[in-house]
Amino acid sequence: MDKSNKSKRKPKGKPNTNASYEVAKPDELMKFLIAKLPGKSRNNIKSLLSGKQVFVDGKPIKQFNYPLIPGQQVNIRWSRVAPEKKYRGISIIYEDKDIVVVDKHAGLLSIPTDHEKSKTALQMVHSYLQSKGQDDQIFVVQRLDRDVSGLMVFARTEKVQHVLQSRWQEIISEMVYLAVVEGTPEKLEGTVTSYLKESKSLLVYSSPDPKDGAKAITHYQVIKSGKIYAILKIKLETSRKNQLRVHMNEIGHPVVGDKKYGATTSPIGRLGLHAWGLAFKHPVNNESLQFETPIPRKFLRLI
Repeated sequence: MDKSNKSKRKPKGKPNTNASYEVAKPDELMKFLIAKLPGKSRNNIKSLLSGKQVFVDGKPIKQFNYPLIPGQQVNIRWSRVAPEKKYRGISIIYEDKDIVVVDKHAGLLSIPTDHEKSKTALQMVHSYLQSKGQDDQIFVVQRLDRDVSGLMVFARTEKVQHVLQSRWQEIISEMVYLAVVEGTPEKLEGTVTSYLKESKSLLVYSSPDPKDGAKAITHYQVIKSGKIYAILKIKLETSRKNQLRVHMNEIGHPVVGDKKYGATTSPIGRLGLHAWGLAFKHPVNNESLQFETPIPRKFLRLI
């Protein structure tokens, strides 16, 4: 058989026309699509969402838990829509009049420093809003280290920033990271609890003594493993400085590229950390929001 001709064939069962469905009862978009598209996997549907191929009443929707109400029309365009412009280090995931959620790429600073003023996630979001004729100020809510990629939330007013920062532990219902670590933990899932304290040399260390630091709780689960490295799904019950990095080193499996906390290898030329999932209550309307980004390809190539 001629392989070149075979490669040009269209996959069996691939739709040739757009699809349209009417919402009959309240539902979440992902659940609705899984029911309507039995031949598609969850990852297939996520790809449709991230590619701006799913529309609700004519508006492209990327949020997988988007609430549907009876009477709405859900349309699927099988051809991919041109992606949104990326601002040299960020991808816009969600925006409204109060907040902006982005996927920050590794290598980009979250906020300006004395040495770098313009090439930061904060400045990129501001430039994005300006390109839409919105010269709003933008305020950082939480930061990611330069070598860490993933989800970040920005506020569009100081009031919203204050609400998010002052009630962060209350508003955030889930904060999930992916970590590439050296080796594979013997226990494929577990919880690390200790008390963290920062030394004068700015090194955070772990102590079993409740009087010697702030309590930190980290839950982990191995989701993929190889001979040398493993990918862990990590949920932070508390949010302490360098908590995840310290706890991974404590169980004998430091994050790759993290020389400061025990790593001896750096196979991807960056810290093996990605802010993968985030769920929280909207600071103004109290709506439940949930976001998840793709696993970085560099992570998967190691396993």
